[in-house]
Amino acid sequence: MKKTLYGIPNCDTVKKARTWLAEHGHDFEFHDFKKQGLSRELAAGWLEQLDWEVLVNRKGMTWRNLPDERKASITDKAAALELMLENPSVIKRPVLEGAGPLNVGFSADQYARLFAEAA
Repeated sequence: MKKTLYGIPNCDTVKKARTWLAEHGHDFEFHDFKKQGLSRELAAGWLEQLDWEVLVNRKGMTWRNLPDERKASITDKAAALELMLENPSVIKRPVLEGAGPLNVGFSADQYARLFAEAA
């Protein structure tokens, strides 16, 4: 299955994931949220696989810079979907598809386990 890594290129965690994938010989396509955007279908599909609280990065600057009333309005999958479409930078990065279950975030150990299970 084709692997796709979603994120933004200047994110340190995305850079680490891209480096790890390349160093371990895994072919993947990189999807840049800033240049390529995010489709409703893709984001909705992710929300079917993972809870919105996993996908929305409430520790990041994008979330912290939202007005308090906007943050308070994100209470369910539908509200999270609209926020993700308005501002894909609020999504926890990177998102990796095609290497087993949908994976969010990066650590070398996490990817090693993920790719060992997918083999």
